[in-house]
Amino acid sequence: MIRNYLRSAFRNIKRHPFISFTNIFGITVGLTCCLLILTYVINEKSYDRYDKNADNIYRVTRIFYSAPNVESLHLSSIAPAFGPGLKLAFSDMEEMTRTLPGGTISFKYKEKLFNEQHAFFADENFFDFFTVPVLKGDGRKALTEPYTAMLTPDIAKKYFGDEDPINKQIILDGNKHAFTVKGIYNPFPFNSHMHPNILVSFSTLNDSTIYGAKQLATSYGNNAFYTYLMFPKGYTTERIEARFPDFLDKYCVALGAPPKLKVHNMTKLTAQKLTDIHLTSHLDDEIEENGNATRVYIFSAIALFILLIACINYMNLSTARSALRAREIGIRKVIGAQRKEIIAQFLSESVIVTYVSLLIAIGLTALLLPAVNRMSGLQLSISSLFTWYFLIPVILLPCIVGLISGIYPALFMSSFIPVKVLKGLFKVQTSTFSFRKILVVLQFSISIILIVATAVVFRQLQYIQDKDLGFDKDHVLTLVGAGALGNQFDAFKTDLLSNPNIKSISRSSRIPSGRLLDDQNAAVLEGGTFQPLKVDLKQVAVDDGFIPTFGITMAAGRNFSHNIKTDSNKFIINETTVKTLGWGTPEKAINKQIKYGNVTGNVIGVMKDFHFESLHQPIIPIILISQPYGTVSIKISGQNVQESVSQIRNTLMHYAPNIPFDFTFLDQHFDKLYRSEQQQGTLFTIFACIAIFIACLGLFGLSAFTITQRVKEIGVRKVLGASVSQIVTELSKDFLLLVLIAATVAIPVAIYAMNQWLSTFASRTDLSWWILAGAGVIALLIAFATISIQSIKAAIANPVKSLRSE
Repeated sequence: MIRNYLRSAFRNIKRHPFISFTNIFGITVGLTCCLLILTYVINEKSYDRYDKNADNIYRVTRIFYSAPNVESLHLSSIAPAFGPGLKLAFSDMEEMTRTLPGGTISFKYKEKLFNEQHAFFADENFFDFFTVPVLKGDGRKALTEPYTAMLTPDIAKKYFGDEDPINKQIILDGNKHAFTVKGIYNPFPFNSHMHPNILVSFSTLNDSTIYGAKQLATSYGNNAFYTYLMFPKGYTTERIEARFPDFLDKYCVALGAPPKLKVHNMTKLTAQKLTDIHLTSHLDDEIEENGNATRVYIFSAIALFILLIACINYMNLSTARSALRAREIGIRKVIGAQRKEIIAQFLSESVIVTYVSLLIAIGLTALLLPAVNRMSGLQLSISSLFTWYFLIPVILLPCIVGLISGIYPALFMSSFIPVKVLKGLFKVQTSTFSFRKILVVLQFSISIILIVATAVVFRQLQYIQDKDLGFDKDHVLTLVGAGALGNQFDAFKTDLLSNPNIKSISRSSRIPSGRLLDDQNAAVLEGGTFQPLKVDLKQVAVDDGFIPTFGITMAAGRNFSHNIKTDSNKFIINETTVKTLGWGTPEKAINKQIKYGNVTGNVIGVMKDFHFESLHQPIIPIILISQPYGTVSIKISGQNVQESVSQIRNTLMHYAPNIPFDFTFLDQHFDKLYRSEQQQGTLFTIFACIAIFIACLGLFGLSAFTITQRVKEIGVRKVLGASVSQIVTELSKDFLLLVLIAATVAIPVAIYAMNQWLSTFASRTDLSWWILAGAGVIALLIAFATISIQSIKAAIANPVKSLRSE
């Protein structure tokens, strides 16, 4: 029986090659999209699961409150003293480890100089805690002593070439500290939330010139340490967090907080599961940029929509060609075939078509993945589909898709009455056409939504590029690691400014494009006393070159001046701070007194608002303090850029020969902020084109069949004098009406979806009416072009032949 089904299925595929090709091609494209997106979803869901203890590891995060239950800051790192305290407080904890990213660190070996941005200080039990294979050395002992280091193979090759790196020394920060290499470890997998290339011993931080033992043991305010806890299996987040408030109150008092202070009212610790970090954690100081669960859901939905469009094609074309198989079904029923057998026959055909499509789709996925990886920067692999818990669903997928695609055509065609069919009285009922029209409307509705999404994403990206940020980000070069210039900075600056192509130079704790995280307790003078602020006032430590280097406009007052010594106790704020504090105009804010941290001073200037952070974030209150340190930023002219860069390189080598010349331009930082949106826009474009293409493929096949059924009508119309344009219009209007209905259905859905997406930006473009109208017009034009191919061919045919054939 099954063999007969299969034989009959292959015969029908061969008998109707055009419709069979259309079905196979459409479902192949849909399955290819599904498999590509499935590899992406598998990759995103797999983060940190390489670790054998992944389900039992938690990262401790810290929340700060500006007022009761008003969260102002949520950090993924905590103070250094909390780690050992938690280990003592939680007797059922199995392990605790800490790591501290070193930022940009300069290392030297012989004459080689390198800036490393992924060097971490790590506790001695780091390799016991995380499942990272050690290739050389003893991972349990390598980081026990101060000034020891572990390297990845790539870093070892970069520094030592073919030399054996074990027990050789690399020099940190000029000639200040020598670290002995004790081992080589495999790099962290791509699907890890952190990727340290160099691990140096945590005990090195006891050195007061680096951090200091007292700070490590007592500091509960320097929140830069990523702290991980390992609990027994089955230990839940709720059980951990329930004990945190009591721990905070007792331990902070032991470290020096006032005895009666309820610390948990001002700050809170939370436990974050290791495997949840990548997709759900978007805190203010993540080690690396994480993924996005919403994006995973969106792309998964798109894959299913595209596959649904392909299934709809199959349904439409199968029911449309029902008249071609009516006599076959009638004969089968006369000779004794039951309805369930006919249903099984048609379902077997759809399943076979889908399995053929799956085999082709797997091949296409393998071919396309390298291009997808280049575009996205990911490391997706088709091998992820072949693990047993994904391979089984992939193998079963054609059965599901085949059943969905074939069930309606099977039920419909198995209902034919043999007598009517064999007498030639069979006629497809109007309800069939109605259902088919619903499917066409659904196809084009999905396509139009994707067109709108593509247009909105790219318009928002264009808005970001054209948006006046309130400062000048062009031709600003930032030197990585140049903060180590120290006392040499003034001479370095003087020499550079002698070049007319160098406009200005500054040092600052942060540069625009970074997150504003630093703040201290602030109070303003009101009624003769300082009143604490209930809002956060984020600080940036700068010198007098910061404002001119970034082209920031002053709304009132003046900039800092290195010639005025008292400016170290002065402040500059932005317009949002003025509004937040209720000071009226910028002019009225001048000379207002502020107590910020341990400094009491007055406001000497107000900056016009500018977007320090990405446009996802609103402009917030900012205060500039005159404490120049950190990143060096240099404004150069747009002329002779290469000459200016060479001048900077030579000058830096003269004053700091132990600092590698490593720079980026500020606009590159801003481009990086919106990289995920750019990738999202590209993918939306691809998926929208695929969806439209599959929908048009089905429409092409459906219109071809419909026109074939109307050959005699077309011949009669031509004989009676109908023009080609009139016939094309008559044949196209029903299909175009369906696309118009699809636009009516899709546009409200698209408006809602894209308003939700745009709401993630504090500064956003409008969802213009012409985008919505344009999407509908594009769909109509594409549909008309598709239908016209068949319509014009039929309209220009010789009517004599069509009437004679009838």
